[in-house]
Amino acid sequence: MKQRTLGASGLKVSLVGLGCNNFGGRIDTEASREVIHKALDLGITLFDTADVYGNRGGSETCLGQFLGDRRKDIVLASKFGSPMDDAGTMMGGSRRYIMSAVEASLKRLKTDWIDLYQLHRPDPLTPAEETLRALDDLVRQGKIRYIGCSSHAAWQLVGMQWAARHHGFSPLVSFEVEYSVLVRDPERDLVPALQAYGIGLLPYYPLASGFLTGKYRRGAPLPEGARLTKGQRYSDKYLTEANWILLERLDRFCKERGRSLLELAFGWLAAQPVVSSVIAGATRAEQLELNVKAVDWTLAPQELAEIDRLTGKE
Repeated sequence: MKQRTLGASGLKVSLVGLGCNNFGGRIDTEASREVIHKALDLGITLFDTADVYGNRGGSETCLGQFLGDRRKDIVLASKFGSPMDDAGTMMGGSRRYIMSAVEASLKRLKTDWIDLYQLHRPDPLTPAEETLRALDDLVRQGKIRYIGCSSHAAWQLVGMQWAARHHGFSPLVSFEVEYSVLVRDPERDLVPALQAYGIGLLPYYPLASGFLTGKYRRGAPLPEGARLTKGQRYSDKYLTEANWILLERLDRFCKERGRSLLELAFGWLAAQPVVSSVIAGATRAEQLELNVKAVDWTLAPQELAEIDRLTGKE
């Protein structure tokens, strides 16, 4: 498994990371165990979860149960800030909440430290300085090693990184956002900001919620049980006329080279210098094998230029 540095930090992460949002929720305990152990066997070292995953705590609990002695071999990333109760009292980036949230995550994960602790979403009610100071204290205490954030706007990211530098707090080293060969909005202002500040991009939904797996064809029945089949929110977003046109163009591109759409999705992201690791979830162990193999396609500069032309990004 290829390794990359996470932004300007000292963390080395596998080029393919494991998204853990399915554990404790979408798949049962035994299936979660199989996926976790398969990821370890394949050399995947970045495990990305959140306190809210798995019906609020289920994902972290599964990881704590099944990592065992292998915990020390991985980079364990978790997130905080999304609502952990229906009343809306357990959420956000306040110092009070962060200090309780990290202890709860450490307990569920059965570990003494979290390698990467990330603010899951912006908190408009809490000053960035308060959030960053609390996280910096946790770094100094050894409970977390590095910090990151997810799903912020570029201007919010820049503001947080400036505040960290101005006050001497631990800087952000990572940023999670949806990014794929179909969803390239981050290139407008976010990617330049990440490059300027030495922050590694961790793209999620690299397969556009399954649309880039190769199992979707215009006019054909949707795969049974798939995310785009079951979730109206996802199907409305991805199953558009414009995306069908792009999918067919990219499919022809792949077939001309004897490759698959899956390989294209991973290979294209791996070719982006700002990307540190491609986060992909899995519900079955065999999916992980395909993901790891897919990232081996090294796209040539002329192929990347052709993809830009096909997707209207030249």
